[in-house]
Amino acid sequence: MSRSALTGTRIRARRTLRGMRQTDLARMVGVSPSYLNLIEHNRRKVSAPLLNALAQALGVSSDALVEDGDTRLVEGARAAALRADTDLSELERIDDLIGRFPGWAAVLAETHARVERLERVVEQLNDRMTHDPYLGDALHEIISAVTSVQSTAAILNDDADLDPEWQTRFHRNILTDSGRLAEGAVALVNYIDSAKTGETGIAAPQEEVEAWLAREGYHIAMTEGDDLSGAEAYLDAQVELASGAARQLALGWLHQMQADAQALPLSALQTALAAHGMAPDRLAAEFGCGVDVVLRRLAHVPRALSADLGLPPVGLAICDMSGTLLYRRPLDGFDFPRFGGGCPLWPLYHALRQPHVALRASLVTAGRTGRRFGAYAIACVAGAARVDQPPVLRATMLLLPEDGQATDRAIPVGASCRTCPQMECAARREPSILVTGA
Repeated sequence: MSRSALTGTRIRARRTLRGMRQTDLARMVGVSPSYLNLIEHNRRKVSAPLLNALAQALGVSSDALVEDGDTRLVEGARAAALRADTDLSELERIDDLIGRFPGWAAVLAETHARVERLERVVEQLNDRMTHDPYLGDALHEIISAVTSVQSTAAILNDDADLDPEWQTRFHRNILTDSGRLAEGAVALVNYIDSAKTGETGIAAPQEEVEAWLAREGYHIAMTEGDDLSGAEAYLDAQVELASGAARQLALGWLHQMQADAQALPLSALQTALAAHGMAPDRLAAEFGCGVDVVLRRLAHVPRALSADLGLPPVGLAICDMSGTLLYRRPLDGFDFPRFGGGCPLWPLYHALRQPHVALRASLVTAGRTGRRFGAYAIACVAGAARVDQPPVLRATMLLLPEDGQATDRAIPVGASCRTCPQMECAARREPSILVTGA
């Protein structure tokens, strides 16, 4: 059991509330009053046996004297200190800071968390402005309409003797192009404004599907059965699936989830998870299915089952042979690029080089306070094989949080070179905007 930085403060508060003297409590638990005084002022850490004795003497549970919120304060303050380019010799006294000034420690931790959130926003905006095909097409459409209007207006202005019939045609062209320009501008503004309510705005059928699955908790109950006859009517009622293309993709996902559920039935999967944990290779061997099936199934189990078994949160990414992402289930602290390729997808790319070979990699987000993740990836042939035609490969990657103390070497990854603090990376393509002192 971890010891909170404010355990001593709670012990003192409970003792005072009961009207108990410090000397009396010290005698009851078998320590000296001076030692208990150090504990109550957070100057000494309390051992598990002593904590239990204190809790019994105060008539409370030991959990009441230790709270996870203080652990988050310690982690947040420590992360903020590691980010600063200063002398960290006093970092070991972080418990003293939190014990004496918990309010200021909370401000420090929250400020650090806000900086991290803003950095992720910068990464997303950079990714969007650099690679977003919808944004590029919309801007091209507007520029094309403006150029057309300008050219037509120039002809009308320069040629005073233009035939009335041609004048009418040109006026009609200006009207049409002006309408196209107005519609394009409205669509572009709406698209950009939609970013205020989501990650970066929904711009494609794939993202409509991802938004729908996120709202449903990445599990659709009907896929656990054999009957999907009502699937189309169900999809028509989903507000996130605004386009026909999105509903068609969603229908494909319902059939895929149903096939995965039939390969790994929920009751049998629950037993296997309790026995093997999140081990895709062992689960694939037990159920006699592909590792890619296991990876998808693990990313789409019901929330209740995950909670009952204490399973960690997961992320999922699927790409085709070009490296284009076909599906993303994000995981807190790990950002998949929205468009194009990126370092976070390296396990997927490695899997494409070795089809049907299950790979495992340890990743760490770049920076001093990087978080570690374990990735399982495999590339398999999608669809039926055809003679004299190259196979179509699809790579799948499951992402899990990993113990920060893991001993194997982790690969540093960043969302994009422009916003990555890993300055010495051999794969860097352009300077980072996060360089300090520039």
